[in-house]
Amino acid sequence: MAPLFKAPCSTVLLDADGALLGATVANDGQWRFPANNSVPARFATCIIQFEDRHFHGHFGIRPQSLVRAWRQNHKAGRVVSGGSTITMQVARMARGNRPRTYGEKLIEALLALRIELRMNKAEILELFAAHAPFGGNVVGLDAAAWRYYRRPADRLSWSESATLAVLPNAPSAIYPGKGHTALRAKRDRLLDRLLQVQAIDSTEWSLAKEEPLPDRAQDLPQRAPHLLSTLIAQGHGGTLLRSTLQSTLQDRSTAAAERYALRLNANEVHNAAALIMDVPTGEVLAYVGNLGNAGGAHAGAVDIIRARRSTGSVLKPFLYADMLQSGELMPDMMLADVPTRYNDFAPRNYDEQYSGAVPASEALSRSLNVPMVRALRTHGIERTLRLLRAMGLQSIDRSAEDYGLSLIVGGAESTLWELAGAYANMGRILGHYGRLGMHYRADDVRPPHVLQESSSTAKPEPLQGPPVLSAPAVYFTLNALREVVRPADEEGWSQFAGQKRIAWKTGTSYGHRDAWAIGLSGRYCVAVWTGNASGEGRPGLTGTLAAAPLLFDLFGLLPPSSSPEPPYDGMVRTPVCRASGFRAGRDCPEQDTAWIPPEALRTPVCPYHVRVLLDPLGTHRTSGGQGISTVWFSLPPAMEHYYALRHPNYRPLPPWLPGMGGTDEPMEILYPEAGATLLIPVQLDGTKGNMVVEMAHRDPRATLFWDLDGTFIGTTTGSHRMALSPPPGPHRLTLTDGQGHALHRHFTVVTGASTATAHAP
Repeated sequence: MAPLFKAPCSTVLLDADGALLGATVANDGQWRFPANNSVPARFATCIIQFEDRHFHGHFGIRPQSLVRAWRQNHKAGRVVSGGSTITMQVARMARGNRPRTYGEKLIEALLALRIELRMNKAEILELFAAHAPFGGNVVGLDAAAWRYYRRPADRLSWSESATLAVLPNAPSAIYPGKGHTALRAKRDRLLDRLLQVQAIDSTEWSLAKEEPLPDRAQDLPQRAPHLLSTLIAQGHGGTLLRSTLQSTLQDRSTAAAERYALRLNANEVHNAAALIMDVPTGEVLAYVGNLGNAGGAHAGAVDIIRARRSTGSVLKPFLYADMLQSGELMPDMMLADVPTRYNDFAPRNYDEQYSGAVPASEALSRSLNVPMVRALRTHGIERTLRLLRAMGLQSIDRSAEDYGLSLIVGGAESTLWELAGAYANMGRILGHYGRLGMHYRADDVRPPHVLQESSSTAKPEPLQGPPVLSAPAVYFTLNALREVVRPADEEGWSQFAGQKRIAWKTGTSYGHRDAWAIGLSGRYCVAVWTGNASGEGRPGLTGTLAAAPLLFDLFGLLPPSSSPEPPYDGMVRTPVCRASGFRAGRDCPEQDTAWIPPEALRTPVCPYHVRVLLDPLGTHRTSGGQGISTVWFSLPPAMEHYYALRHPNYRPLPPWLPGMGGTDEPMEILYPEAGATLLIPVQLDGTKGNMVVEMAHRDPRATLFWDLDGTFIGTTTGSHRMALSPPPGPHRLTLTDGQGHALHRHFTVVTGASTATAHAP
């Protein structure tokens, strides 16, 4: 039997407990909710007593009722009674409520008999409740319950159920807002009937009659409008959608975002989005797609959660974790933070300063661009892209050549949906590690889901093959993101995060167009984006200032959750140099025994503690086996130059005794790299641009003599930088200090149209 009803339905979005989050009108302009295969007992009793008291005793038609109706109509000279059973009314509605004629009545009767043969009484009643008219453009019991009483049909009182039960009888003549007196009279007669058949007692009858009638149809809730629009665009229109959202948390999250909007609007920032996820299940608990007060002028209807935006620095944790599990990093290994340039790309730290040398974990927590770009170059862009995509960042879909080294500092675009999912994947890998007799599960890395139908109910299966990220790598990454070594303006929030044990990362795109903050507690992942949908940047629009406060407001709505235990059975203990963070060498004076990922055993031992010979006064180095042997912490020249500025206790190596020069190199060229091919741009006025050569010397007072291709070109003292404009072709640069130390660098120059630098916080 073909479906009786083909009318379009509204799209209805429910929360995890069945509460209404929002709905749209059907394509034909009617509020018609999809059938939910359930009719509340109160309404069933009311509709049967009002429309068809013999519903359970006939086979679709009741000849006695039809004969009585014919007599009444004949006597009155007009139609005053139809005599239709509920089944015949279903048949009438299925045929489009055609004009009432005796021929049409016969067809309805035959169709009713057919319906009774194919369906049971409960199914017939469900069809009636789902498709009966309830006045105005309201069709079906569920839509009527929400439109008139703003709650589901199974929570209606006897009075409310009776009110709705009398509406299909004459939906165009009486309904809330029209025919109030007649509607009350009909409801009261039905309540009298319910008392008579003992469906209700006298107390319920008395209280029901005192209940007021609704005076008009109510607006339906719109508690997750952006999610509803997105689901419709994804092909879910006209269906009943049971989501994973928690309505109370959704409302409180929306309210928190709207309160925070006042602060954003003061800086002419008009859009924000937030997502809260349950990490173990991957379920989305709250979905704030945009600010409700953004309005049409500021793209308030756009679902920012699904929009591609520049990622800023929020990809750095994945690079750090991948390098840990690849054996390229120790968690606190010192990385170089010095002026760096790769051809036309020059990353800069947000504060425009350099630390010289910084622990890798601190480079991550402080979101230093230079060390992370240098790390990306070492690790490889293609490898990093594979990891990002494996973690669920499918919007990062261009080639490694297109992204270049800017990938890690905002050169890529992704969505809040994907980024929250990727961070939750990290939390899930660590949280599930070692549970249920398996180290890694096959479904640990998966996208977020917001519909209950997409929830995985299958028994967890062990992962076949290596994990995308190992649990130890994730552990050290999240541990670094919990550290309080942050910029000064983050100190207050770091204290809050420490109390909640939140691992969090901020990001800001180039031009202050996008501000991100993503955090993980033991069970929850919260992700926030703020900015302008138009792409307009604003001063002060940073992840720290514009997104982190809302992140912590949202974490404040969540119950505490414990952090996962360290994955000790996936780690090893080894001596670590306290000063450098490298594996301890035999000359490292202060060592700690620390847990590390096993792959980190492949990293080199500390290269910065060297054994030297000093004269008896300890003021000069000696050679030839003469002198006092001691261990010295010594960084390469460029790292030392900037490190010493921030660490007054750092002591450079003593100079050599006169006549006892050693083989160590006191200077280092920062740019260009050995063998580099350099693109020197042509300026807008047609003239050739410059390349800036930069180097560092251990002695801050040293004077350097510059020679290019055998021609002396100048000297520098203190700050050693020089702008050059060599012609295309190969070149040889020679730098010599006053002690006779010389350094050579070969490079090739080509001309081009333009250059760029990167400064992505």
